[in-house]
Amino acid sequence: MENELIQILPAGSNRSERQLQPLAPAHEILFNDAATKQPFFKGKTFYIETFGCQMNVHDSEKVAGTLLAKGYRPVENYEDADLVLYNTCSIREKAAQKVFSRLGAFKKGARNRQRIIGVLGCVAQQEGERFFDRAPQVQLVCGSASYSRISELIDRLEAGEKRVTGLSLDTDECFETEITRRDNPFRAYITIIEGCDKACTYCVVPMTRGPERSRPSDKVLAEARRLVDAGYTEIQLLGQTVNSYRDPSLARLAFPELLLRIAEIPGLKRLRFTTSHPHDFTSEIVRAIENSPVLCNHIHLPLQCGSNRMLARMRRTYTREEYLEKISCIRSAKRAMSISTDIIVGFCGETEEDFEQTLSLIDAVGYDQVFSFKYSPRPNTDAGRMEDSVPEEEKGRRLITLQERQRQIQLSRNQELIGQEFEVLVEGFQSKLGQAIGRTTSNRIINFAGEAGWIGQYMNVRVTAAGPNSLVGVRAESG
Repeated sequence: MENELIQILPAGSNRSERQLQPLAPAHEILFNDAATKQPFFKGKTFYIETFGCQMNVHDSEKVAGTLLAKGYRPVENYEDADLVLYNTCSIREKAAQKVFSRLGAFKKGARNRQRIIGVLGCVAQQEGERFFDRAPQVQLVCGSASYSRISELIDRLEAGEKRVTGLSLDTDECFETEITRRDNPFRAYITIIEGCDKACTYCVVPMTRGPERSRPSDKVLAEARRLVDAGYTEIQLLGQTVNSYRDPSLARLAFPELLLRIAEIPGLKRLRFTTSHPHDFTSEIVRAIENSPVLCNHIHLPLQCGSNRMLARMRRTYTREEYLEKISCIRSAKRAMSISTDIIVGFCGETEEDFEQTLSLIDAVGYDQVFSFKYSPRPNTDAGRMEDSVPEEEKGRRLITLQERQRQIQLSRNQELIGQEFEVLVEGFQSKLGQAIGRTTSNRIINFAGEAGWIGQYMNVRVTAAGPNSLVGVRAESG
């Protein structure tokens, strides 16, 4: 049995990227004992808290599915859990310190309960067995490549072992666990590629996630079909460099071909993918989006910096001019596409001139959204051995300047949409305002008068007003 679905209804709160969230408990579990048709919980409970990107969120779904299959029951509070897992991210500065602080809170809340505390994810891979010395309450340290072994590791702890680790990166068994808990009833994630070979000087991913390993296309397609059959209408393909996908099966599907094959599945309404790397972004990807309405017209293409000098220091493998050529290809498509990006300010040696080149590039592109960050040194990276030469105060000034420039760009671009009509997927409801929260295929948020029962439905909405971060609309008569 590969990746049998555990569906959770209704959905918990939406998780945005890079936010700390507990894994919500199951409300209804569609996974029963084959004979009794009853859930086979054995009485033990678990709690997972997740910090990081969508890949970490999906990793927590994988681990939760395995625990449900073992008979564990999810709880809302870590104090009520027999097993507490903290799924970590090492992108931000002092990530390890934040993890140890949180682990201290878990320890203080023990109330004499005999519980297992484990650390998962990138910081777990980065720190390894050092966790046991700094946080003696931790018994399990497991990186993302070993989630398929999580059941075995827990069995060993339950059998009496004091400390266990899953830290090997030398495995292809890193995609989906046998059973995956799905926390959203209409959107599902599929990991198609793990790790990264790009070796950017500032990035810890090659060390924490390992080299690029792609999942065979037949398994990706089979899982996508099962998800659609189970009622999911939107699928998002995940990978640190998702468009670097190289099909290891005999089919040898290129990434654009895989996109189109998944988009052909009857019943699938939306297909997204993230995150793309500019080096492997091709016109064939644009043509695929242009020709299939199922493929969402939103592309996240991280830039990081607009200066060729800094791009070379970051080892980004493309120039400003090459990046702008790819943007031109996107903008020339017959189907309008939104573009978002990531930008780092204050990287080692960045001058005011380098920063001005970044500002001029965001003006030239006209991004629909920018995720911007101050550079912070990461352990075990080449940049970590460079001089962090830009003062924190200056980094902060540059970040504010960039964000304000981008805010004006987004406001202008969103105001151009007033009067237009879009199909939205209703993802939430603000009860105090009586507003439904919808998302367009271009990844824009629209708020409009609605009902809580609309969550999960598709309907047409006409834009009536616009701010820099979201739109306001009314449900169209044709919806």
